[in-house]
Formats: sequence, structure tokens, C-alpha cells
Amino acid sequence: MRRWGLLAKEALTQTLTFARFFCLFHVTNHYLWSPTLVFGPSMLPTLNLTGDVILAEYVSHRVGRLGPGDIVFVRSPVDPNKIVTKRIVGVEGDRVTYFKPRNGDSCHTVVVPKGHVWIQGDNLYASRDSRQFGPVPYGLIEGKAFFRVWPPNSFGSLG
Repeated sequence: MRRWGLLAKEALTQTLTFARFFCLFHVTNHYLWSPTLVFGPSMLPTLNLTGDVILAEYVSHRVGRLGPGDIVFVRSPVDPNKIVTKRIVGVEGDRVTYFKPRNGDSCHTVVVPKGHVWIQGDNLYASRDSRQFGPVPYGLIEGKAFFRVWPPNSFGSLG
């Protein structure tokens, strides 16, 4: 009987260790930082078409530490099931002048409203961004890209 008690105690200890690990993993992966695969033409030449592994952090946007030039992960206003990667061009109160490449070279100017950001892809000819759907509410920002992990020849900071 004593042997079963020791086995049960050991099983409980191992289960608790396993549970602690996954709790820590969950908190780290959803609230602090996580690796994210990013691919597609909209951020060329900054990010590769075939894919980069980027470290995303999830604290800056919660404490209001984002600004023009930051690369962010945003829940798409057009398709909420998608996360898009874009660069912040303007924050609330900024005046942003942009042009739509497919509509000739006509320029448009907009003032970013309170609680919103203006996002654009680096590849203006292959990006669906604020030029199509307007300013994006701050609440749709999921995280900020801060470090490229893969490919090895591009390893380093994105800032």
C-alpha cells in the first residue's frame, strides 16, 4: 500500500510540474511574446515574400508605446479571422498624405482620428491597408514585431 501512495504522490508532482509549465507557456505566448510566421508581398522589401519568423511582443500596444515606423500585427478590419502585418504611418492627430497606386497619382490627406492608427504595407502596390479601409481602431492591434529570427542571414532587430 505504501508503494501505491508513493507512486500517486510522484504522479501528482509530475502532473503539477507539467501544468505549471503549460500555464507559463500560455501566459508567455499570449501576453508577453511569441514567434510568428509572416509571409506575403505587402511588406516587401522589409520582410521576405516566402516567410520570416518574427518575435512579436504583446505589451507595447497595451501601454500605448507604439508610434510611426513600428511594424504591428493587426486583426484585419475586412476579415476578422486574419492577422495582417503592416507598418504604422500615423497615430491619432497625425495628418497623413497618401496615394493609391491604382488610381493614378492623386494624393489624399486624412487626419487620423482619436483612438486610431494609419497602417500601410511597405510594398504600396501589393498591400491592402488603411488606404482601402481607413484608419484602424487601436483595439485591433494584436502585437508589435521587434526581432527577426529566421532566415539566418536577416537575423536581427526590426526597429
